[in-house]
Amino acid sequence: MRHLLTLFDLNSHELNRILSAARVLKKMHAGGQRPAVLQHRVLALIFEKPSLRTRVSFESGMAQLGGSSLFLGDDVGFGKREAPSDFTRVLGQFVDGVVCRSFSHDTAATLAKYDCVPVINGLTDLAHPCQAMADVLTIEGEFADRPLTENHLVFVGDGNNVSRSLALICAMLGMKFTLACPNGYELDQPWMSKISERYPDAKLSQTTDPIAAVSTADAIYTDVWTSMGQEAESAQRRKDFADYQVNSDLMKHAPETAIVLHCLPAVRGEEITDDVIDGPQSRVIEQAGNRMHAQKGLLAWLLNPHWVGENVPE
Repeated sequence: MRHLLTLFDLNSHELNRILSAARVLKKMHAGGQRPAVLQHRVLALIFEKPSLRTRVSFESGMAQLGGSSLFLGDDVGFGKREAPSDFTRVLGQFVDGVVCRSFSHDTAATLAKYDCVPVINGLTDLAHPCQAMADVLTIEGEFADRPLTENHLVFVGDGNNVSRSLALICAMLGMKFTLACPNGYELDQPWMSKISERYPDAKLSQTTDPIAAVSTADAIYTDVWTSMGQEAESAQRRKDFADYQVNSDLMKHAPETAIVLHCLPAVRGEEITDDVIDGPQSRVIEQAGNRMHAQKGLLAWLLNPHWVGENVPE
């Protein structure tokens, strides 16, 4: 049974197969084709956190691939009414896969523990693998005239679940990654050590200087300074990140060809200004759209590998 809790669950070849499937399905979608790759398959979505992109992109993606989805709220009682083992094994009798969007990564890990159906991490406090795959599709599409390995992704902000996943996917694909953040907000050492062990040639760095970081960036990425569940820290975080706003002054130090990314939702006027997120270098809407295409590639790879083998070039 294969799961995607973090990108460590994949090797680089498998990741590239998923991205290739995403590209094929995206091209077909653009041409008006919606092949029934997952006809009669059912995907369950268990969400503890509110969502626009994750929920709608998975539900729409399943529908476009000929399948269906079920959004499971508090009424199903996961973790409350019955033992997780009973809940998960019973759920596996009805559906073909599960997307879990939770506060604690342990929640998603618990669902995967019983190996009933593939479990996909739709966001946890540890990682956001589906977002990272969509981000790579966006960067690749923008700079299609050169190898992905020649791109430099700079994340201006926190060493959070999104930047963890970005650092890892850059290591897997040979891209350069830099985190620009205040002291105390770096990527955690256990995560970085695991990346280094798995990908010793990874081109990863961290700095406290956002100006120097963006000077060679191809993509400049930011996220909210205070994530869901960190509200008590918001005042301190606004103070600590005051010099890390992605604004027109910072963009003056970046190449004119650099694009701006944000996983959304954004706190406009905090981590990013209106003129940048709505400006000509912004690709945040295309980036959001790529969530569906990346996840369609992932769903096809997990639930119909035969179709991927026959229709996706190596």
